[in-house]
Amino acid sequence: MKLSVIVPCYNEQETIPLFLDEMAKVEQELPLEFEYIFVNDGSKDQTLQVLREAHQQNERVHYLSFSRNFGKESALYAGLQKASGDYVTVMDADLQDPPAMLVEMYQKIQDPEIDCVGTRRITRKGEPPIRSAFAKLFYKIINKIGHVEMVDGARDFRLMTRQMVDSILELTEYNRFTKGLFVWVGFSTVYLEYENVERVAGETSWNFWGLLSYSLDGIINFSDVPLKLATWVGGLSCVVALFSLIFIVIRTLLCGDPVAGWPSMISIMLLLGGIQLLCLGIIGKYIGKIFLETKNRPIYVVREEA
Repeated sequence: MKLSVIVPCYNEQETIPLFLDEMAKVEQELPLEFEYIFVNDGSKDQTLQVLREAHQQNERVHYLSFSRNFGKESALYAGLQKASGDYVTVMDADLQDPPAMLVEMYQKIQDPEIDCVGTRRITRKGEPPIRSAFAKLFYKIINKIGHVEMVDGARDFRLMTRQMVDSILELTEYNRFTKGLFVWVGFSTVYLEYENVERVAGETSWNFWGLLSYSLDGIINFSDVPLKLATWVGGLSCVVALFSLIFIVIRTLLCGDPVAGWPSMISIMLLLGGIQLLCLGIIGKYIGKIFLETKNRPIYVVREEA
């Protein structure tokens, strides 16, 4: 039996050797053959050189190096395509996904009724408070309006059966939100809880705005409620405008028009204009997704692999 370990990398030259050292300890505790698939997502540091050296020292270490930065979603998809194991796990190189948990995850997945063992953080110690607050808000929103239910604090770190991985690979969409795809394909999943672990070295490539954009993509990819909201807002604006027009006509007939009303008119015009632009922006976001899908461009381009 083989376990494929997929590790997306972006500027992880310091963490890769530490990650492999920790995984070597785990190898001693599991009756599995290991293969490592590192995906270099256009790193700007010496990540690729570190991966070349790791491959020379250990033939079970493989890597894909993209021609540029395509994003973590593309890296995950590339790793899943490359994986050949009976079991597949996705992990971060910074050791925020504790390798030691793989032992318990493997034990649980031996249950024939379980197809995936995921992990979720029960604390966000070390994160900026505003990031934690927005993360919790995201899960509340997506679970209210989305077509799938996502677990708050769930990580990409999970152990999956071959059948589940093959099902995910059938989803070839260009706009990917893997957290949602893991849930969308179904299969029986259980979660192990753990407290947040900070990076062992280096700095995260995620910032607040990047995470916010990622969250918006997740909402748009798994819900059409924003489009319905735009329709509701537009319809409500029309109704309010109609009643306002009727009120103005009746008031003019009964009382005349002593006040020109320019300030109120300008305010209403700006309000309606803002609502229109908001709705167009929402619609444009969906159209942009459709535009990218219809181009049928590859999800990633590999420059080097071993």
